[in-house]
Amino acid sequence: MNEFLMKSRVQEIHNFLEDVITQFEGYLNGVTINMLLQERPGDKVYYEGLFSNLRRLVVYCEDGLDSCTTLLQLEPYKKDLAEKALCKIYHKCIVEYYSPRYNLWFEDLRTTFPEGSAIRFRQEPPRCLAALLRHVEGDFHGTRENLAEFVSQCRQHHA
Repeated sequence: MNEFLMKSRVQEIHNFLEDVITQFEGYLNGVTINMLLQERPGDKVYYEGLFSNLRRLVVYCEDGLDSCTTLLQLEPYKKDLAEKALCKIYHKCIVEYYSPRYNLWFEDLRTTFPEGSAIRFRQEPPRCLAALLRHVEGDFHGTRENLAEFVSQCRQHHA
């Protein structure tokens, strides 16, 4: 991939990460466990785990955003660093979204996007949290498709 295309891809991922971080942080800053329990009485420990997974995902996305910001400012452009950063973003952000720690939600591979949400929860979540994940799912799906081929090519190139 040439330098211009690589830089364009990094910019796309940068924009995606900025948007996702804004949405997740807005949610996490505005909602409490007690609010979730009022909306939908349930397992407090499960809800705390959901919050923990979201916070972890925000940290990974912030790390990826920092990498993209640095890459976009480099002169001369470092294609090898961009490749490594995009692979890391794929594994830390995209994979973590579809298969988070503790498996509190997971991707149902029988559901094809855009037919419906591929995210399934181990327990019934509060509607506001399920809506948040559904809202960003299309962006994660598009970014996964964008990066999956790239990650595959990187593996072949470095093998």
